[in-house]
Parts: sequence; C-alpha cells; structure tokens
Amino acid sequence: MIEVGDARRLSPAAQEVVRLRVVAALESGRVCTYRQAAEVFGVSERSVGAWWCKDRAVGREALAAPVKSRTGPGELIGSEDRAVLFQAMAGYTPDELLIGGPLWTRALVAELIRMVVGVTMTEQGVGKWLRRHGFTPQRPDRRSYRQDQEKVTAWLEEEYPAIAARAKAEKAVVAWVDQCGLRSDTAPPGRSWAPAGRTPVVRVNGRRFRVNIMSAIASRGALWFTVFTVFTGRFTACVFIAFLDRLATQAGRKVHVIADRHPVHRSNAVRAWLADNADHIELHLMPGYSPELNPDELLNADVKRHVHAARARSADDLAHETRRFLHRRQHQPHIVRGYFHARHVRYTIQ
Repeated sequence: MIEVGDARRLSPAAQEVVRLRVVAALESGRVCTYRQAAEVFGVSERSVGAWWCKDRAVGREALAAPVKSRTGPGELIGSEDRAVLFQAMAGYTPDELLIGGPLWTRALVAELIRMVVGVTMTEQGVGKWLRRHGFTPQRPDRRSYRQDQEKVTAWLEEEYPAIAARAKAEKAVVAWVDQCGLRSDTAPPGRSWAPAGRTPVVRVNGRRFRVNIMSAIASRGALWFTVFTVFTGRFTACVFIAFLDRLATQAGRKVHVIADRHPVHRSNAVRAWLADNADHIELHLMPGYSPELNPDELLNADVKRHVHAARARSADDLAHETRRFLHRRQHQPHIVRGYFHARHVRYTIQ
C-alpha cells in the first residue's frame, strides 16, 4: 500500500497512474466505496471522490498529469526552444503571428510559449523568465511601413560613408538639417505628482499659434538655426534657400547638407539655387520615411521637451523663448555632440 504522504511526493506522471488505477478499481468492482479505494491505494477519500466525478463528467483526460507550468525560478524551456522563441519575438509582432496586437506583452509571450513549447506560465512567471534572459519592458521605436530597408542599408553602408569621405577630402562640414514646429495647444511634456484621484491642472494660454524651426547641426557641436512664425511665412523654398545661404556664410567653408525628402527640399527653385552655389552648398537626401537616421531629430525632441509652448502668451513670445533656448544650446557644444552618440545615429560619427 502507498502511504498518503508518499503519494503526494510522487512525480506528476506517477500521480496520474495512481488516479487511473483508483478509477479502474472502482469501475471493475474490486473496491465498492471511496473509503475502500482510499485505504487500498493510500490516498484520501476526498481525492477518490473528486477523481471519480471528473472521470464521469469529462473522461480519462481529466485524470492526466497537468501541462508543465512554472512560476518559480526553475527553467522548463530548453536552450533550443528558447532560441526559437527569442527569434520569433525578434522577427515578428504578435499580430503577424495571429495571436494578438502589435506589442509583446507578458500575456502574449505566455501564449507564444504555450503554442511553441507546450509550457503554461503565468504572466508573473513570464516576466521573471524574460528578465532572467536579458529582456526588459521598453518603449518601442516607431518605423513607417513605407520605409524601404534596402535603401536604408545602402545609405548606411555606401551613400553616407561616401559623403563623409568627400567632405573630409574637401575639408567641408557635414550638416544635418531638419525642421519642426511648436504649437501652443500642445500639453506640457512629462508628468506631475499629485494625490491619487486629483489630476493636476496646468494653466495654459488657450490660444492657438505656432512657430517653425529650421536647424542644422554638425558632429563637432556646431548648431545653426532660424525661427519663424506661420504669420511671417510657412516653410517654403524661399525660407529653405535663405537658411542655406546663411548656413554657407556662417560655416565659412563648403557644407554638405543632409536632409529628408521633404517636397521643399526637392523643389525646382531649390535645385536651381543649389546649381548656382555648388561650390558652397551640396544637398544630399536621406532615404524616405527614415527620421531616426537624422541626429537633428534629437535636437527637435530637445526643443519640444524644454520649451513649454503651452505657457507662451503669443507667437512672438514663443519664438523668443525658442530662440533663447537654441542660443543656449549653441554655447553648449557638448550637448550637441551628444546627439550623435544615440544608438540609431551613431553611424554618423566617422
């Protein structure tokens, strides 16, 4: 006879055998009551009754050993299965695998593990397991589905290195150019501590106005910019040409300008001006839908984080505060140089 204590220490497979033997004995009539079965097999009478009811209601599969599960620190997933799981998470989103949304949450990782490996894990267990293998929850970068990866690869491996080599040979400057806008109806970035249930209030102007910024930065810390309001002119070919003219004068040598594929940058007026000023300015266009490759985008983010447009009382006030911030950054070249060390733009440092 197996003692009750011993039965509880059996492996899941051995416990399944005991359950099947108990039910078989009751069906054959070798034991007539739950008490007799409990005495013969060394298990509790309550367990015998539960097993019998499950078998009658569901069938033999109800007595099978449960699927492996883990919420503790142990490891039930082998190295080969882990490699398959990590490759699936790196190469696909949950919606591409038809199991959920665009982000890998703990619940969806648990579903992936169940589908691929057959191991059931709780969300808490999945979180511990992911951290154990070097995963952390992160805010995802945004990429346009229109981005052409082949063109991006060509830019990183061929086109930009050639531009940098030419600029070095000509003793020219490589300047990264971009434009952005600040709107007064944009909420201040960040969060504010407050008692639970009492949302803090920030007083803003309530009027809608906007200023535009055109800037250029170089890897050694140089910064050039212009700030203009929508009342004095939107971003047009004339604005861009005026900025390029000032840039050529202030840089004091030839400038290789790198910009996105904005329609203004490709306009006939800009092309004509560039042809007449080829000794001073040369324009290179990046792959489309790839703002993450431009370090000047980090300056834009810096401006939006520190210039609180919602508190400005007028467009002139906002333009003044924006110029004040950018003038300060001009005297902080170490911060401008830091933009080029971000992960996605580190390739620009030659």
